[in-house]
Amino acid sequence: MSTAMNFSSKSFTPRPPDKGAFPLDHFGECSAFKEQFMKCLRRSGYESAACRQSSMAYLQCRMDRRRLCSLKCFLLFSSFLLRQLMAHEPLEKLGFKDLINEKTEEKPKKS
Repeated sequence: MSTAMNFSSKSFTPRPPDKGAFPLDHFGECSAFKEQFMKCLRRSGYESAACRQSSMAYLQCRMDRRRLCSLKCFLLFSSFLLRQLMAHEPLEKLGFKDLINEKTEEKPKKS
């Protein structure tokens, strides 16, 4: 009984995630990219390293898309009328630096 009193004296203060929320794609704006990634995973025996290109495309889609807030969303986040599916982050910070370097090497340089 004395232990219950000790636990009640400590309080837990929740804090938001460092990178913010990752809203669900309710309108399916990036579902084609998600399906492409899931097909790649199934083909590769769920080896995610083989599907990094698809993963990068899916995350890029989420960063590029904005959606109009519903009334409920507007009431919760009244400071923004447009909400992103994902905050913009450089792809290098998301672990795709090597894939980005490959793309720039593939492009022929204009002279």
